[in-house]
Amino acid sequence: MLTKTASPPAPAFLWPVRVYWEDTDAGGVVYYANYLKFCERARSEWLRSLGLDQQAMAARDQVLFVVSSAQVRYAAPARLDDLLEVSVAITQTGGASLDLLQEVRRRPPADPAASGALLASAQVRVACVQAGSFRPVRLPAAVLEAVARGCASPAGGSAK
Repeated sequence: MLTKTASPPAPAFLWPVRVYWEDTDAGGVVYYANYLKFCERARSEWLRSLGLDQQAMAARDQVLFVVSSAQVRYAAPARLDDLLEVSVAITQTGGASLDLLQEVRRRPPADPAASGALLASAQVRVACVQAGSFRPVRLPAAVLEAVARGCASPAGGSAK
């Protein structure tokens, strides 16, 4: 559930996304479900930036990450050719899950390094499950260590 907090957590990671024709509806506006795709890409790249290879984890540790819940709030539309920035911030770490706040913002054309208008925000819970049974399992120590390292660094592995 989306809840308002005094101050949102600082992003651990930022990922740029360009809006293409395939992302838009007939009106040239990003189709609402595509924001979830943008968030998925940012989460995958965030894990990669932490040195966590999801395919290797599946093969070696027999664990997968699955989205167990997602709630999105849409604030403004993104349009064709917009340059967006998708953030990943950890709000809570559980035994078998990570709760994340993700925001999709439009990068201002005049200053691509500046934080732009908020377009959508998503609260996402990612669960760690056993690859064969899809039953929840504890997050591997390597994941917890990598996440802690990523959150401790000022840039957090930002892909700006």
